[in-house]
Amino acid sequence: MASHGVEFEDASSAADEYHLLHDGWGRDAITDASDDSRLKQLGYKQELRRSLSAIANFSVTFSIISVLTGLTTTYGTGLTYGGPLTMIYGWPFVGTMTMLVGLSMAEIFSAFPTYGGLYFWSAKLCGTEWGPLASWFTGWFNIVGQWAVTTSVDFSLAQLIQVIILLSTGGKNGGGYEASKYVVIGFHGGILLLHAIINSLPISVLSFFGQLAAAWNLVGVVVLMILIPCVAKERASAKFVFTYFNTDNGEGIDGRVYIFVLGLLMSQYTLTGYDASAHMTEETKNADKNGPKGIISSIGISIIFGWGYLVGITFAVTNIPYLLSDENDAAGYAIAEIFYLAFKGRYGSGVGGILCLGVVAVAIFFCGMSSVTSNSRMAYAFSRDGAMPYSSLWHQVNKHEVPINAVWLSAFISFCMALTSLGSIVAFDAMVSIATIGLYIAYALPIFFRVTLARKSFVPGPFNLGRYGVVVGWTAVLWVATISVLFSLPVAYPIKQETLNYTPVAVGGLFILTVCSWVFSARHWFRGPITNIDT
Repeated sequence: MASHGVEFEDASSAADEYHLLHDGWGRDAITDASDDSRLKQLGYKQELRRSLSAIANFSVTFSIISVLTGLTTTYGTGLTYGGPLTMIYGWPFVGTMTMLVGLSMAEIFSAFPTYGGLYFWSAKLCGTEWGPLASWFTGWFNIVGQWAVTTSVDFSLAQLIQVIILLSTGGKNGGGYEASKYVVIGFHGGILLLHAIINSLPISVLSFFGQLAAAWNLVGVVVLMILIPCVAKERASAKFVFTYFNTDNGEGIDGRVYIFVLGLLMSQYTLTGYDASAHMTEETKNADKNGPKGIISSIGISIIFGWGYLVGITFAVTNIPYLLSDENDAAGYAIAEIFYLAFKGRYGSGVGGILCLGVVAVAIFFCGMSSVTSNSRMAYAFSRDGAMPYSSLWHQVNKHEVPINAVWLSAFISFCMALTSLGSIVAFDAMVSIATIGLYIAYALPIFFRVTLARKSFVPGPFNLGRYGVVVGWTAVLWVATISVLFSLPVAYPIKQETLNYTPVAVGGLFILTVCSWVFSARHWFRGPITNIDT
């Protein structure tokens, strides 16, 4: 693959060529050929098979957001910090702010439909002088954040499998089997291995799995949000679900505003990963339209179904302290205990609840699978532009036009990140905290450049926000800045080694490493995105 270091045209001239191309051919004739032509204008040749439809692109992103994954695994956090009120009202609030971030990203995406996504956007929006630096920072925060997401998702599945086994063997109070941390990391490694194998298959197979995953998530949410409260013999009142605010968190935090803010982490952790639509660009037909649709629709549908899931499950909550107690049968896994008790209370056996947890486990598996897909495409693009060590190795594609080496690299790094759990769960939590804050910083950087440096020069693609673009962009940037501060605050008092929030340490560490690598090395050779078209 040739990499000549040829600079791209600036953002405005690229967009002008783009509009000339489309105006000349007509909107109804935007085919694979026009996708490939646009990609060439941006400096790349088509190397992967472009076969994904709008639905397929949406499916990958929707499966990564996966409300069944995020809300199930962090439901205990929501109960702890504010309970029903924080979850029921915090979710639509965070969802609205997330939609603004997604809209701003979709607008930029439509103008620059390439695999590189966020780091490519930053480079083009900042121009030749600041583009390489902006691209370097955005790219590394994006890819490390993605690896952290995969680590977090697959580790949460390993933990859920542990809980399913525990409940299936009698529960904690019935002598059930509690897997050690070494068994859990073994589960994690096995899950990643399966995800790497599946992602080594042709994109047509991945597209099928992606659409199956989206359907599973939608149907699973609807079934569980209706089934669980209907089965439960004891149900909460509507007043409890919509007005009760839990201040008994056991973490030494009393301020209501502070508690509410910490409870928002559940929602924001779930609503992330939607940059996947951008990383599937070069395999998506009519990418400049279908990609933005993938981002916006996946966020919007997740907000609606996620809220229904929260309302439905919370109607089955009657004793918050017991659900959060390490002494219950699920060893403190709140939503697992809710499912288990619902069926045990009505039928005398919790088997039905365990089967419901299996539905969630499959959704988490699909989420991790799609996450590896997104990771590998980002690694492929970043290495194609020479930003990663041994870049020539990671952007190779196999006979099925799959970036095979990038797939296995992403799985391996995610496994290595999870190994920190063997030494300290605190260290592991710090590592995966990058999944939310680090990734959102990567989301905010190109939006910030679009509303500042490129405010006048930015020429949008088919999808654009018109005169509202700058206002929406600034709101999105301010929201990311706000959550970056709020989610770095202590989550328990008094502050000790076990209770310290290590998020600022992890994100700060990534920032320092990125700065040092730029100052001492990358600034001498990294020039941002480079063409791979022979000249």
